Amino acid sequence: MPSSESVLQIEVTDRVATLTLNRPDRRNALNAPLRRRLREAIGETEANPDVDVVILTGADPAFCAGLDLTEFSSPDSGLRDGPPPDGRDRGPLGAHTKPIIGAVNGVAVTGGLELALACDFIIASERARFANTHTRVGVLPGWGLTVLLPEAVGLRRAREMSATGNYVDAQLALVWGLVNRVVPHDELLGTCRTLAAAVVSNDQPAVRTLLDTYGRTTSTTAGEAWQIEADVHRAWTKANLDATTTSRLKAVIDRGRTQVADHANP
Repeated sequence: MPSSESVLQIEVTDRVATLTLNRPDRRNALNAPLRRRLREAIGETEANPDVDVVILTGADPAFCAGLDLTEFSSPDSGLRDGPPPDGRDRGPLGAHTKPIIGAVNGVAVTGGLELALACDFIIASERARFANTHTRVGVLPGWGLTVLLPEAVGLRRAREMSATGNYVDAQLALVWGLVNRVVPHDELLGTCRTLAAAVVSNDQPAVRTLLDTYGRTTSTTAGEAWQIEADVHRAWTKANLDATTTSRLKAVIDRGRTQVADHANP
C-alpha cells in the first residue's frame, strides 16, 4: 500500500500551495490514506505563514473518481464515518480560511464532485467531466452535495444530475455555473496560478474574512445575511480603517491603471 505521503504531492511556490491527488492508476480515488493526508495537508497550509492560497488538482488523467470502491466493504471506506462536526469542517477538506482553487483536470465523480464543490471556486480543463453517481452505487452523499450542488447549478439541474447519474461536460458545466471558466488542458495550472497570484496580491485578512462572510450569508435567510454583512462591515471598519488602508488604496489604484492599460494594448 502506498504511503500517505506518496498519495498526495505538495508544492509551495510564491505563497501558493499546490496539492495534487496522486493515485492516477485509480483515477485518484479517495482511499483512507489519501482522505486522511488531504485533510492533514489543508490543516498544514492553514498553519503555514508562507501560504495564502491553495490549488487542488489531480494527477492526469482524472481529478477524482470519488471514494475508492475497493474499500466499500472495509471499515475505512469513509461510509461509516461518525457524524461530522459543524460548519465547513463537514466537507472532505475540513475547515479552512485560505481560498482553495479547484483545478479540475479530468473526471470529478460523486465524492470527487463533492471535493470540487468544497473548493472556493473551480477552473476546469476542457477534458473535465462531472457526475453525481451516488444513486448508481446505491449510497447517499455526506459531504454537502445536496447543499453545494444546488447552490452552484440550481435545484432542478442538481436533481437531474443526481437522479440520472449522467455526466456533464466542461462546457455545459460552465453554462450551468458549476465552474468559473473552462481553459485548454495545458493551460489549466497556469491559469489557476495566475488567479492565485491575484489573490496573493490582496489584503489576506480581508480575503479570508470576506470568504467567511460568504459562507455565513449563504447558509441563512436573506434578512439575516444582510445583518451579518452589516455586522462584519462595522467590526472590520472599526478595527482596520487606518493608514494601512490608505497605503493599500494607492496600490489598488496603480493596479487598476495597469489592468486598463493591458486591456487597451492586448
